[in-house]
Amino acid sequence: MRTLITGIGQIVSGDIDAPLIDGDSILIVDGRIDAVGHAVAGGDDADSVIDAKGTSVIPGLIDSHAHPTLGDFTPRQRTIDFIESSLHGGVTTMISAGEPHVPGRPKDVVGLKALAIAVAKAYTGFRPGGVKVRAGAPILEQGLVEADFAEMAAGGVQLVGEIGLGSVKTGADAAPMVAWARAHGMVSTFHTGGPSIPGSNAIGADAVLEANPDIAGHINGGTTSLSESDIDRLVAAESGIALELVHCGNGRTALYALARAKEAGALGRIILGNDAPSGTGVVPLGILRLMAHLASLGDVPPETVVAFATGNTARVHRLDTGTIAQGKAADLAIVDAPVGSVGPTALEALSNGDIPGVSMVLIDGQPVIGRSRNTPPAGRMAEVVKAHGPLGAVSGGGH
Repeated sequence: MRTLITGIGQIVSGDIDAPLIDGDSILIVDGRIDAVGHAVAGGDDADSVIDAKGTSVIPGLIDSHAHPTLGDFTPRQRTIDFIESSLHGGVTTMISAGEPHVPGRPKDVVGLKALAIAVAKAYTGFRPGGVKVRAGAPILEQGLVEADFAEMAAGGVQLVGEIGLGSVKTGADAAPMVAWARAHGMVSTFHTGGPSIPGSNAIGADAVLEANPDIAGHINGGTTSLSESDIDRLVAAESGIALELVHCGNGRTALYALARAKEAGALGRIILGNDAPSGTGVVPLGILRLMAHLASLGDVPPETVVAFATGNTARVHRLDTGTIAQGKAADLAIVDAPVGSVGPTALEALSNGDIPGVSMVLIDGQPVIGRSRNTPPAGRMAEVVKAHGPLGAVSGGGH
């Protein structure tokens, strides 16, 4: 299956070191990006063709901090279809920071391992709306030993949920578990800031630095932020811990952390999450809203902010998506400035604080939605001009 996206006005790569690509076409072969540029080779005999109408193509967004349970619903917010709704906000991959909202979440070692493996396997076989969900992130409890991490990894678990939401709360207790998790290929996140659920505690930089996880979770608060001095210490950490900013946190300290990371030359460590479903609610446009906040107020180019939400996160989690490059999974969003924006393009809209309009999202090269039901309407709408197979169904959806 060969799909050509043509008529692109701007290609945003998701690679923070080279965020813009000179080109107007992307060729996708069997779900992967085959070529990017002008008049790409092999485009003439494409099975399907999408005209971007002069708009922008960005990598599908990656939400680095979600709290799913089993399936596309959240009992805490009594909401269904929240993952599919995030797809309409340009999110094509969602990463669990733990499943603490599972009713009756087991806290014994046998039970927490069983839950993590079951959730990981469930989302391996189920993509809500097409979204790729990496889940099964155990909440660490006292009593875990290295053999337990080996067992979970063998069962498909690739994550450790927010450390601090369970009975493991200190850096000293967490450090050996983080090391075991890393040895077995698992990516770990440490909760930071004030408590977010019953039983959790405020956690500062001391515990995070002692444990040395892969990600310092929501350093701008989920919802109560770290202090500025603690943020300074995490930014300065020589270990290169990823610095996560979330929508459902403190907007002022998000800008503070961004400024400190910029001064330190550490923008490559910034990743973006929603931290929803949570007490703040379900926020389908959370990643786009955070991007607009950072791009308009943070004195950082919008194409760099796109990389925070795509390539940076993909690198931390070792995903085969997140950048527009040959061989990567073709998870893409076609976006434009919304109707009425003072910015004529998606990037200029972000710089002005506007949420871009999404006119099409592709996962593994297949369009999964046309015009977003959640973003404002895009000023220009991508159109399927030649359809084959699954693309035919999307071509009738308002294009």
